[in-house]
Amino acid sequence: MSLGPALAPTRYRLVLYWVTTAVVVAECLVGGAYDLLRLEPFFPLLTQLGYPAYVATILGTAKVLAGLAVAAPRLPRLKEWAYAGILINMLGAAASYLATGGGVVDYIPPLSFAALALTSWAFRPPARRLPDNPVGPDQQACGHRS
Repeated sequence: MSLGPALAPTRYRLVLYWVTTAVVVAECLVGGAYDLLRLEPFFPLLTQLGYPAYVATILGTAKVLAGLAVAAPRLPRLKEWAYAGILINMLGAAASYLATGGGVVDYIPPLSFAALALTSWAFRPPARRLPDNPVGPDQQACGHRS
């Protein structure tokens, strides 16, 4: 699978990538710090949704690490996991509001950040993506030699 003309790093793609990535990284770092420090508005929302206080420490740590991974140069596999974690966090937040009877307005922030994370992931330049064929020609997909 080649990048082809659709994924060539045009100016528009690069600007869209960096703008959405900056927002995602900022949300991860700021939101993670707020969780770690148990500050408003995030910590009271977490406890209001029924989560124990220690979940803020777990989520805060994961958010900060994800933000650093997405912002760091290279490390494409780590970035894939970080983006997955960001999406799981945001979709989990929306699901938590759904489960506790939250209003429609409660879904907007987490789903918006999920959409921004997906946009950042989809518009990554080639240097920030995994190679097309990470498995060598002498290995099968499961990692065993023929």
